[in-house]
Amino acid sequence: MSNSNITSHRHEYTIVYSKDEEGYSGRCIELPAAISQGQTLDELRENMREAIELVIESTREEAEKQKNSNKMTIEVSI
Repeated sequence: MSNSNITSHRHEYTIVYSKDEEGYSGRCIELPAAISQGQTLDELRENMREAIELVIESTREEAEKQKNSNKMTIEVSI
């Protein structure tokens, strides 16, 4: 799949993290599927960046596969 039609946008994401004896683990509030770990905060930051990129890429690929599927839109009030 060619990414020539995809423009790059910069977004900020919130990472919730914790520390234990093995290092740090984190998850992205906005993208719950993006989780990772690292021995240092810097390593966690880089690993989370990669996890977020992978989740977004996977979501785009899945959306492309579903392009011709039956769809509906729903509204949810919270």
